[in-house]
Parts: sequence; C-alpha cells; structure tokens
Amino acid sequence: MKNSHEALVESQFGDRAQAYLSSSVHAQGTDLQRLTEWLSDDAQASLLDVGCGAGHASFIAAGQVAQVTAYDLSEKMLQVVREAAKERGLTNLHTAHGPAEALPFTDASFDVVISRYSAHHWHDVGLALREIKRVLKPGGKFILMDIVSPGQPALDVWLQTVEMLRDPSHVRDYSQGEWLKMVNESGLIVDRLAVDRLDLEFTSWIERMQTPETLVGAIRLLQEKASESVKRHYAVQPDGSFSTDTLMFQAR
Repeated sequence: MKNSHEALVESQFGDRAQAYLSSSVHAQGTDLQRLTEWLSDDAQASLLDVGCGAGHASFIAAGQVAQVTAYDLSEKMLQVVREAAKERGLTNLHTAHGPAEALPFTDASFDVVISRYSAHHWHDVGLALREIKRVLKPGGKFILMDIVSPGQPALDVWLQTVEMLRDPSHVRDYSQGEWLKMVNESGLIVDRLAVDRLDLEFTSWIERMQTPETLVGAIRLLQEKASESVKRHYAVQPDGSFSTDTLMFQAR
C-alpha cells in the first residue's frame, strides 16, 4: 500500500509523463554530457536509474553500459520510457516500479546507480541512500544530478516555496552541504563533484506540472516581491523565467 506522499507523487507525474519526455530541460543538459563521460569505463556494468522519470538519463546510460534498469514510482512514466526505448532500439533497457526508499532488488545487484532530478521528491533521502548503497556491488558507484539549494536561508526559503507552489509533491532541494552529509552518513564517499546552473523557462516550467492559475499567480507575486539579492541570485526575468543551482556528484 502506497503512503500518502507516494500517491501524491504518482498523481502529480503520471499524467504528465509525455510532457517530461518532450521537455528540453530534461532531454538535454551539461549533466547528461558529463554522465556519458563518467560512465565511459563502465561498458560491462549493470546500472539502476532511481526515479528515472521520462528516462532521459536511462537512455544515455543504455548507450554506455551493458544493462539498464529504469525504476520509477509512476507506472505511466515507465510506460513512456518503454515506448521511447523501443523506438530508439535500446534492447538493454528494462523497467521496474516502486519507491526510492524500498528498492525491490537483492543486495549487491548493480555496478552503478544513478538518479537525475528525482531526489527532491523522495520523502526519506537517508533511507533511499542506504537502499542505494545496499544494492550497489562492492566498489560500485552512485551518480546524482539534482537542483540544489544555495544554503543561505533567504535564498533557500524562496526556492522551496516556489517549488512547492508549482508542485505539491516537492519535498526539498537540499544544499551541497546537506548532500555531502547525507551521503557520508549512508556509508558512501563523494569523489567527484560538479556544479552548474539550470535555466527554467517559466511558461513551460508551469505547464509541465499543469499548475493551477491561482498558484501561478502566487509564484509570480513571490518573484515580484522578492528582495534584490534573491532576484539577482535566481536571475528572475520579467516573464518569470529564472535560473537555479544544480549539483552532480559521484560517490563510491
């Protein structure tokens, strides 16, 4: 039986699966190019993509490794992934269904685990990281890509608030420091790290989640009323488009 948060995540994303497959924000990016590079020595690897969404990271990985398991809470997302993988001829990609906090795989099943733009929806990141460590083979690696909080309170509160208004299944964009602490506590050690910025075009960002007009208005008001330091950090544009910090790391 799903908990209430899992049900919320599935309801938020299930009917939007096709929008995420066609989303340019998700389909491209420096992080996907870097993922290709970071998987360059893993041709024989078995890889798990936790919270695969519409499968963009899984598709990249499938061109680099022997086997990919695309794993997500939304069965509708996984159907989109299966259809897209078939169209792309990715015969080494399979899907599995469930939450990040309870991976249905035996210990030491995978050489590599990856996750992209999913962890800010997990209701218990610590538990999910311990599960990831459990299913990794000795010497295996975990690669995460996600939006991160700058850490500074005023900037953090603004980001979490606009994220929650847009999508009520949002839990938290963690800071770089929070990620390093949680990864260390799970028994993994970060040995590679890169930071970037992600530009978000406002109209498509809102339409992807079908955010109700009243909440779109609230986001625009928060943008308008934000302090100059907040507007500057997030590069808030007149049309509502803005830019966030992202983090990519590898842990072993």
